Amino acid sequence: MDGEFLARMEGLLDLYQQAYNPAEPVVCFDECPAQLLGDVNPALPAAPGQPARQDYEYVRCGTACLLLSVEPLAGRRDVEVSAQRTKLDFARRMKHLVDERYPEASMVHVVLDNLNTHTLGALYDAFPAAEARRIARKLRFHFTPIHGSWLNMAEIELSVLSRACLAQRRPTIEALQTAVDAWQQRRNDDHATITWRFTIPDARAKFQRFYPHSS
Repeated sequence: MDGEFLARMEGLLDLYQQAYNPAEPVVCFDECPAQLLGDVNPALPAAPGQPARQDYEYVRCGTACLLLSVEPLAGRRDVEVSAQRTKLDFARRMKHLVDERYPEASMVHVVLDNLNTHTLGALYDAFPAAEARRIARKLRFHFTPIHGSWLNMAEIELSVLSRACLAQRRPTIEALQTAVDAWQQRRNDDHATITWRFTIPDARAKFQRFYPHSS
């Protein structure tokens, strides 16, 4: 854990402590792979005194990727199920944030990890220069430290999503998106927020051996 790690960590912890500001929402973004699985034999529905039963055998139907953004303080999340996670997919999601989720915001703060597709350059690969610049103007990226992805609250939301939607077999991207949409709607209707309690003082106490000591 070096100075760069500490600087990025404290920068994010400072960002998380800021009061809710709809003009500059803080959005956490992350991605998660998902297997598409189908049944070899049809599941048996529930009956009186008998729970639903599913054969242990399954067939692999490919893979998908969950692209998730969550605004922890507002309790809003938005998830797309994609066939892949390229820089073009990332660029589309950033445009979606700017134009569809937060069109009235003056700046969208995006917390994300250091995946090589997570760059403003991805916008220029996906859109004409003027359009890319327009989108980039409204985005401010805040990167987690290397090996510090736990500082991204999107990981918490992905964990909830995985338990709710990935425990059952979904054979197609469309079937998985339908399940994800229903989960997302329930969470958004409930305004399920994330309360982040780890602060800069907590970090300095927990990781004090990594901070230089005054002489």
